[in-house]
Amino acid sequence: MTDLVEKLKEIGLNTYEAKVYIALLKKYPATGYEVAKLANIPQSRTYDTLKALSEKNIVVSANTKPVTYTPIKPKQLTSNALKKYESAIKFLDKNLPDVKEDYNEPIITITGKQNIQDRITEVIKNAKREIYMEVWSQDFKIYEQELLKAYNRNVEIRIVGYDNFNSRFGLIFEHAFARDIEMSLGGRMIILAVDDEEGVIGKVSSLKNDISDTNIIWTKNKGIVFIIKEFIVHDMYLIDVEENLVEQMKYIYGKGFKRLKDKVLGNNATYMIH
Repeated sequence: MTDLVEKLKEIGLNTYEAKVYIALLKKYPATGYEVAKLANIPQSRTYDTLKALSEKNIVVSANTKPVTYTPIKPKQLTSNALKKYESAIKFLDKNLPDVKEDYNEPIITITGKQNIQDRITEVIKNAKREIYMEVWSQDFKIYEQELLKAYNRNVEIRIVGYDNFNSRFGLIFEHAFARDIEMSLGGRMIILAVDDEEGVIGKVSSLKNDISDTNIIWTKNKGIVFIIKEFIVHDMYLIDVEENLVEQMKYIYGKGFKRLKDKVLGNNATYMIH
């Protein structure tokens, strides 16, 4: 019942109108008094609601004493709603002003773990060609099934994985020093670029109930998406080079690239970086 009311509200009825229409489908023709009891709404609101439904051609009244009401068929209701929305959409497509040529896609900040998970899941669902991602193993588990669905629809998946990362699909570049990086940042980075169209970058706090330090930015701004993808790609380059030239890299830059980090960040750097 609740689901039906909510869906009827989505096509333009209010709560009382939805309840009255459903009540009439159960018993018609019916008087206003009978409708009020069936719909479980105040009788004082029933007659106003029936009048509104009559004006919308969803309910037909009969010239009887007392007046009785009959609903239109559900298929007619949905067909009328579809025609109405199609007509409105066509009108808007034709008459809304074009977006100015120098329009830039906004960069949106999203906070809260559930909101972040919902947005990242949606971005993965949108993928048609490729997904580049950096993610910690415990966060990967949240998106694993949606990523697998993308993989099964032939989306190429390349992931920089942190913290004993394991995946049954995609090309994985395992990043070292995950715990040091997480401790230094106070959280786990999550980075995503899809089809050169959508990008996500941000941090999930290591503290279980820390909402303030759990946020991402999401955008369709192609310039920002390009930078996000480049960041991921360069990490992949570095990881692959290190794996294949491990002794040479250690000899030149020291364990954990210490000499390289000192060179780029300075000797007094207070955080780890890739």
